[in-house]
Amino acid sequence: MSRTDRRRFAAVWAQSLMGTSYVPMTSAEVEGRLLGYTDELVAALLSEPFDPAPAHVVGDDLVAVHFTSAESLARSVDLLGERFLAELNLPEDSGRRQRVSALQSSLCTGFVHAARKRTLDEQEAIRQAVLDARDAVEQALRTSEARFRAIFAEAAIGISIADMNGRILEVNSSLRRILGRPTEELRRMTTHDLLHPADSEGVWRLYEELVRGERDQYRIEKQFIRPDGSRAWTELIMSLVRGEDGLPLYQVAMIEDVTDRKMLQDRLRHQAMHDPLTGLPNRALFLERLTAAMRDRKPEHRVALCYMDLDGFKVINDSLGHHVGDDLLVAVSERLAQSVHGADRMVARMGGDEFVILIEDSASTEQAIEIADEILDTLVEPIRIGGHELSVSASIGIVERGIENQSAAELMRDADVTLYWAKAEGKGQWALFDPERNATEVAQYRLSATMPAALEREEFFVEYQPLVGLREFGVVGVEALARWWHPDLGRLGPDRFIALAEETGLIVPLGRWVLRQACRQAKQWHEEFGEPAPFVSVNLAVRQSRDPNLVSDVQSILRETGLEPCRLQLELTESAVMGTADEPIEALGTLAKMGVRIAIDDFGTGYSNLAYLRHLPVHELKIAGSFMSGLRDPERADPVDARIVGTLVDLAHTLGLTVTAEGVETHAQARRMADIGCETGQGFFFARPCPAERIRAFIADHVS
Repeated sequence: MSRTDRRRFAAVWAQSLMGTSYVPMTSAEVEGRLLGYTDELVAALLSEPFDPAPAHVVGDDLVAVHFTSAESLARSVDLLGERFLAELNLPEDSGRRQRVSALQSSLCTGFVHAARKRTLDEQEAIRQAVLDARDAVEQALRTSEARFRAIFAEAAIGISIADMNGRILEVNSSLRRILGRPTEELRRMTTHDLLHPADSEGVWRLYEELVRGERDQYRIEKQFIRPDGSRAWTELIMSLVRGEDGLPLYQVAMIEDVTDRKMLQDRLRHQAMHDPLTGLPNRALFLERLTAAMRDRKPEHRVALCYMDLDGFKVINDSLGHHVGDDLLVAVSERLAQSVHGADRMVARMGGDEFVILIEDSASTEQAIEIADEILDTLVEPIRIGGHELSVSASIGIVERGIENQSAAELMRDADVTLYWAKAEGKGQWALFDPERNATEVAQYRLSATMPAALEREEFFVEYQPLVGLREFGVVGVEALARWWHPDLGRLGPDRFIALAEETGLIVPLGRWVLRQACRQAKQWHEEFGEPAPFVSVNLAVRQSRDPNLVSDVQSILRETGLEPCRLQLELTESAVMGTADEPIEALGTLAKMGVRIAIDDFGTGYSNLAYLRHLPVHELKIAGSFMSGLRDPERADPVDARIVGTLVDLAHTLGLTVTAEGVETHAQARRMADIGCETGQGFFFARPCPAERIRAFIADHVS
């Protein structure tokens, strides 16, 4: 965008304004002034963050240099919207169009404020002249009469004088033009004859207060109907003229015709409240109507939202181009508008490929579901755009409820959450808001959000469960298990927070902390019990196994705590080990070479490539506790479970691995697993997970 581009736009602007207002400048001076305005508008358009305020100043300056007519404003606004980007060679997109719309609105606001102030200054001068004329009657009637008549007759705004009964006594030519009525007709009328059906009770309440002398002036916006049926929008200032005794004598009405300004404001409001691509109401108008619906209706009234998002729209946009995507949005909006009918309903585009349907007078949840189904049905038929036949579907989140104790923001939040549920369930689906599910997810989110601080405040702690030899019942190892003592929720097991830690990535620092605590505790037991002391087994999450710092972290913690590597065992799930890439396997191999034991947890529940398993650096298999239920009663043991467990144990021994049976709850299970060949067992039969102090006593009782 060059200086030449800006000069060209300023020249086009100057040509457009020629003849719309009397301006005491040469055409070159006008063009130079408009070039400066162009520079300010360009700077505002490209500002980051975007600020349309300079356009307000430009609108104000237009009035200051005498471009005061409505035509001057209309041509400036139209030129800015239609040719600004093109003349300046600026690429056009939806974001930039929105900025141009904001500049138009800001320029218009500045112009209107300046024009309004200019008019009010004139009105005040006229009102003062009227009062001066009243005083002058007492001093020099003829002089004051001449002055008053001159001002009254030549004023650009309409003026009428009426007695206190409302009978019109005098009108000037501007008022005759505004109302479209001759002087004789107006003199036969009273102020009440000018009533408009759209006038509120408040308008005439103000008038009655003025007639009673309770107020001296008021200003309102008022419509008048001309004899030809057309409407005139005006700004009306009614003033009271009092005599020397303070009693009301006359009513003076000063009326400014603001019809052009009102129409321009309505047009700008329409632009501001509607999506420029589809013509549908936009987010601002939707929220305005939703808020009004919730404010103006009774508490038992119900409202429904269907929040819709197109499935796979980004793929269409990226692969076929934004012009195809835009045409698709237009076609979808037309189908929605045809499908959703009723004065109490609104279809709005929220942005991107999101639409929302508002049902103000919802009859029931079933009705909202029916509307959602109708919307999905309207999208079944493919849409042809530019030679492409596009099949589209949508996901819809439905919220339907009474408006009592609800806000628009809460409804939109819940609709957005429900739309996310619908998209998670697959394409072409709707989901209904579920308060219980939402409460659970919110609780999970809050837990997730507080976890980092909880780790810093050391709210987590470690409990231990022994791994017991099935022959002599000596303690071979101890598994470290993370717990969370939440300040509000109390003791939380790993099922409440481990998955959240995995999702957020906090599992890495949390796992590192658990590993350090467990190694420190194992070192204390080794110092107390010597060589018979158990090793410590620590679970390793998938994300931890893929952490590039895993080996260095383990080395650092072992060095820090002084624990021998052979007294540490790391447990990974079967699916995690089988699904890891080369780098994690290399890390496990390095740890195994250091002397650290590697165990596969919950073995038998995942998918194992046995040819792959024999090459892994694994020392132990822990058979999943789900196989123990069939072996609880020795007289009615499930032969299938027994056969599976026996096969897994034989497989482990063939690979040179030891086996731990998890979930051992009875003496019969312990004996059966020993007979099958398991070396160790773990479960409630031996001990529940408990603090280190209680495990120490258990170790002391069972150490050989």
